[in-house]
Amino acid sequence: MRTGLVVVLGLIAAGIALRPLEGPAWEKIQAKQPQLRLESLKDALGQGVTVGLLGGFRAIVADLFWIRTNAVWEENDLPGTQTSIKLVTAIDPRPLYFWLNGSRMIAYDMPNWRIDKAGGYDVVPEAVKRRFDEEQSKVAVNYLNNGLDFHPDNPLLVLEIANVYLNRLKDVETAAKFYRQASEHPDAPYYAARIYAELLRRLERREEAYAFLTKLHPTLPPDNMMAQAVVVLDRIRELEDELNVPAVKRYRDPNGTPTPPPRMPGLDVDVSDLLPAPVAP
Repeated sequence: MRTGLVVVLGLIAAGIALRPLEGPAWEKIQAKQPQLRLESLKDALGQGVTVGLLGGFRAIVADLFWIRTNAVWEENDLPGTQTSIKLVTAIDPRPLYFWLNGSRMIAYDMPNWRIDKAGGYDVVPEAVKRRFDEEQSKVAVNYLNNGLDFHPDNPLLVLEIANVYLNRLKDVETAAKFYRQASEHPDAPYYAARIYAELLRRLERREEAYAFLTKLHPTLPPDNMMAQAVVVLDRIRELEDELNVPAVKRYRDPNGTPTPPPRMPGLDVDVSDLLPAPVAP
């Protein structure tokens, strides 16, 4: 009894002593949190939950809501999943994981759910399938653009927009535009530029692809496997053959990278093999 009383009194004394530090510490935690968009949360959270309670615990709350999102996603609940995805990033917009995987659910899973609900791929007309793809892709792209408000310097969100246009909508022209935009970012993965050039080739814009690759190649570190300088040089040589570029005007590699031997027939890699596959939640 006496020991318990001493512990209680000690905790009370410690609480009183730390009280002057509590306010500044709590303000510092809250200052590091992105500003909550109250209009986004007011309706979604419902009555009985106040925004102030989230405070410094927003990351934990967002993680819990993401677990709930996965549970709803497994039930193919389109409105519930879509609402829950947006709620998670409204609570905590910092993790890219939420934005990327949320957009993939919207763009790749939800059209399939709608087609299944409408009778399946063998029953639903192609025009209706296309409409489902376009509607869900529009939601996904808008969602990713919202993510860019919080991560304006991150090329991965731009790449994800490009992937939606290429993989879901088969809109090569628009996809190329976004791959180019992403490739211009200093932190962009090397494959963004390579895909852009491949899409130019697919669009029969070989002269543009050649000009782009000849400017790109000298900037690639030859000893970085991810940069694939040899592969880029190989594509330059292929374009020179396709465009009948005279030998005296052909690209001269400033790094002295040896020209790779011609690829054997059947070993060409399709551009889709270069694209990151959608990640399941």
